[in-house]
Amino acid sequence: MQDPFDQKKQAILNEITLNSEDNLDASPKGTIDEHCIPIINLINSDPNMVTTSSCSGRVSVFLEGKKQENDTKIIAKGNEGRWLFVTHDTSDLNNWYTKVDFKYHENQFPPQDNNHRSISFKFEPLILHVKCRDLDQATKLYTCAMNNGFRESGIGSNFNVAIRISIKLDIPIGYYENDTEELISFVSESYLDYVTKLSFERFNENFKKLDQLYKSIECLIKSSSSESSSSGITKKESKEERRQRKIREGLQRQQETKKLKEQQEAQKELEQ
Repeated sequence: MQDPFDQKKQAILNEITLNSEDNLDASPKGTIDEHCIPIINLINSDPNMVTTSSCSGRVSVFLEGKKQENDTKIIAKGNEGRWLFVTHDTSDLNNWYTKVDFKYHENQFPPQDNNHRSISFKFEPLILHVKCRDLDQATKLYTCAMNNGFRESGIGSNFNVAIRISIKLDIPIGYYENDTEELISFVSESYLDYVTKLSFERFNENFKKLDQLYKSIECLIKSSSSESSSSGITKKESKEERRQRKIREGLQRQQETKKLKEQQEAQKELEQ
């Protein structure tokens, strides 16, 4: 009978393999962030770990939902709450506000009533959720994350490790007028340029930390492999490990094909 962890890992890897623009997952983006693919493949190469969710970092502009009566939550996400803009790539950031139908009423703040809903500019950094085989593996991964500055990390139930870092932004920039159905910005475009600059800086720090974490986890995996070898265990690739490797390689080829297609389309546009 297959080990419960191995069964869970196999099911997750099957989902990762099938994920594409034609088969979206439940996340707002719908597909795995390209920046996360190398570290996902690395973690999933270890027989004692598997990634369950990830986000490489993103900028979003969020319109909060309508609050229900007696709702004590600070921000309502449901009930018509939605993203006005979201990207995981810095190439989409310049002048992002031209893609949102803002009316600019500088320093005109909404009255405190239920007829207005807040709009926030957010930068949210890398987050990884990793399921580990046991507490020993979870502790090793948690320690690795903490040593690399991911101070918001923790170990949850069933040896699930959340890897997080606190370099976020969450800034109110406007509101939605229910009566007129207008998106009002109470800050100027120059201010929006300023917070965009701040998000660029955080993206740079975020990707620097991601690279640092990758190298540290790579060392952790190599160290674990060395310990297994020194204990006299001859590690051969099992049928399941070979299958998982093929899944990782297939995902990598899928991303490479996508990039090649985008390059070919860009070249065609230049030639026209």
